[in-house]
Amino acid sequence: MAKFTKENIMQIAKDENVRFIRLQFTDLLGVIKNVEIPVGQLEKALDNKMMFDGSSIEGFVRIEESDMLLYPDLDTWVVFPWTSEKGKVARMICDIYNPDGTPFSGDPRGILKKVLKEMEDLGFTDFNIGPEPEFFLFKNDEKGEPTLELNDKGGYFDLAPTDLGENCRRDIVLELEDMGFEIEASHHEVAPGQHEIDFKYADAITTCDNIQTFKLVVKTIARKHGLHATFMAKPLFGVNGSGMHANMSLFKDGDNSFFNPSNETGLSETAMQFLAGILKHAQDFTAITNPTVNSYKRLVPGYEAPCYVAWSMQNRSPLIRIPASRGLSTRVEVRSVDPTANPYLAMAVLLASGLDGIKNKLQTPEPVDRNIYVMDKEEREAEGIKDLPATLKEAVDRLKKSEVLIKALGEHAAEHFVEAKEIEWDMFRTQVHPWEREQYLSMY
Repeated sequence: MAKFTKENIMQIAKDENVRFIRLQFTDLLGVIKNVEIPVGQLEKALDNKMMFDGSSIEGFVRIEESDMLLYPDLDTWVVFPWTSEKGKVARMICDIYNPDGTPFSGDPRGILKKVLKEMEDLGFTDFNIGPEPEFFLFKNDEKGEPTLELNDKGGYFDLAPTDLGENCRRDIVLELEDMGFEIEASHHEVAPGQHEIDFKYADAITTCDNIQTFKLVVKTIARKHGLHATFMAKPLFGVNGSGMHANMSLFKDGDNSFFNPSNETGLSETAMQFLAGILKHAQDFTAITNPTVNSYKRLVPGYEAPCYVAWSMQNRSPLIRIPASRGLSTRVEVRSVDPTANPYLAMAVLLASGLDGIKNKLQTPEPVDRNIYVMDKEEREAEGIKDLPATLKEAVDRLKKSEVLIKALGEHAAEHFVEAKEIEWDMFRTQVHPWEREQYLSMY
């Protein structure tokens, strides 16, 4: 991403006829929020003097302590390509600060920065992440509301005319490239109506910013095509759900700390310890990486999503896969994450888990190169393979007991996240669902 100064931004706004600026941030549940200001207030925003009411944002603060400050990250300045020539709209992503000028402990972006500081204290300079977000495209009705009618019947890597989302996907790619993204691949996914666009890896903060921007662009361009884009983990029964695989590596001064050319596997001791930390905390971080009731409809056998805590060099059924590339591309791929996750919190807990493995020199268990989906429970237990949580309730209960992850999130965020998710589970638990009526209404 480009580097900007206050003076650059003021000049670009003038030259490109920018009329409004969205000061964006992310709430605790991963939802993008923004305060839109006219260009006349831009200088005030660049001086970190723009306040907003934090009491109405999920997981932030109470009404009696509501005033909060937006600190724009100048390097996230971008002019939206699809906005009008008569008056363009730009955006900057912001960190949240308290009125006294201290970072707000419940800001997801700030939480990730805090864990990155812990990483730097261990001697690493970069945590690079390559995400693979998937999404579905549904048709909108005549009122512009989403239906459950898919816009194609395509499958993995299909082309038009089977893949009718191709033009929409191509327009999304063009808009992203106009905004500075380096797109590596774009294709139809396994399920009808399902798509994936992969963009180049970057440092953790940039990647999470990119994920949030990506979601906004996908939804905006899909709507122009009369479609609704959803990042819901499992919108349809009987087909694959949407994941957001996270490819991760630690770097030290430009060198990949996960790579060891003298080792037969090409993996360093650091990589194996990081991997061991991920495996150790997998059941605990699942509430963050898979944060909705619906997320657990995806984490079931038979639809390519992992539901067992294991790793392999080539097998795609475990939680973690080590892709074949080595050198600078050596990485650990965590396959359970889904795109409903707050990316800042998800990457914070994954990093905290891996760092715990490094700090405590944890030992990695043997890889599992068999298809775990065809193993029975006794075989899995014999191999030491644990199950990921099966429900949001189970996952939240695991998170509450994890000292490492609660410390990484901070008490404020952990407490508010758990409270929100327990309310969500209770609402789901007490609701009567169509399946129940179909099964029981006539029978009893």
